[in-house]
Amino acid sequence: MRASSGEVTEAAGAYAGGDGAVARAFVPLTGERSIAYAEAGAGSPVVLIHGTLMTLEDMWLPLGPDLSRRHRVVAVDRPGHGLSVRRRLVDASPWRQAELIHAALEVMGVERPIVVGHSFGATVALCYGLLYPERTGGIVALAPLCFPELRLEQALFGPRFPLVAGTALASVLAKVADPVLLPLLWRAIFLPQTMPMAFARRFPAGYASGPDRMIAEGEDAMSVWPALTRLALSYGSCRVPVRILGGSADVVVNNAAHGSAAARLIPGARFRWMPGIGHMLHHFCGDDVSAEVGDLL
Repeated sequence: MRASSGEVTEAAGAYAGGDGAVARAFVPLTGERSIAYAEAGAGSPVVLIHGTLMTLEDMWLPLGPDLSRRHRVVAVDRPGHGLSVRRRLVDASPWRQAELIHAALEVMGVERPIVVGHSFGATVALCYGLLYPERTGGIVALAPLCFPELRLEQALFGPRFPLVAGTALASVLAKVADPVLLPLLWRAIFLPQTMPMAFARRFPAGYASGPDRMIAEGEDAMSVWPALTRLALSYGSCRVPVRILGGSADVVVNNAAHGSAAARLIPGARFRWMPGIGHMLHHFCGDDVSAEVGDLL
C-alpha cells in the first residue's frame, strides 16, 4: 500500500487478522518509510513503544484496554519491526527511531504524549524525551537499556548487520535456525514468569520474524553502543518528567545497573522496583504502569 508522506492510511484486511494480530493503520513517511500503529480511546495521549523481538501487540494487549478507557492510546511498531518500514543502515539508532515515531505522531496530531516504552523501546522513549522536551508530557521507561554494555543480541543478531554478507546470512538463518531460536527467546524473556496464554494465542510471530526483521534486530544491536553513550551523557540535561520501573528478577536487563542508575542522573526521575518480576513486567504489573501514567498527568 502506497500513499503520499503525511497521509494516514488504513491497513488492508489481510493485516487485520491472522495470528491474533491487532488491526493497524499506517503513516507513510519520506524515503519509503512508514509507521504502523494501532489506536483506541480519547483524551490525553499515551504512546506505547515495544522492545526487542516484539511488535506493538506486546504493549497493546496488556496495557491498551485499561489505558484507552481514559486516554487516547497509540501503540506503534518500531521502525523496521512489525509492519513499520525503515531504511537499511541509517534508521537503526534509538535516536533515529524516536525521530521517525515523532514524525508519525505529528501527522496524527498527537501532542505532548506520555511515552511508555519497554526495554529497547524504553531507550527510544528516553531519546524521544531528550529530543522533544517541549512536545513530551512525560516518560515511563520499563526495564530500559540506559548504558553501553556487551549484549547477547549483538552475538545473536549482529552478524546479520553487514550489507551483503549479513543479508545472505539472514536469509539462511531464517530457514534453518530462527524457527527454533525465536520461540525459545520469546519464552525466555518472560522468565521467571511464563508467557501468558492469552498473549501466546494472539502474538503475531510472523510479524516479528523473517530475514528483514532479523536484520533490523542486528542493526539495532550494533547501534546501541554509540547511542547509549550519547544517552548517558545527556541524562543530566533531561527536562521531561521520567518514571522508571524494573523487575527485581529480570534476567534480560540488570535494572540496578541501568534504570536505577539512570534515575539518579536524570533530574527529578523516580525508579521503582517490581519485586519478583522479570523483564516483561508490563504483562504482570499493568496497574503500576497505569498509575505512573496517571501520576505524570
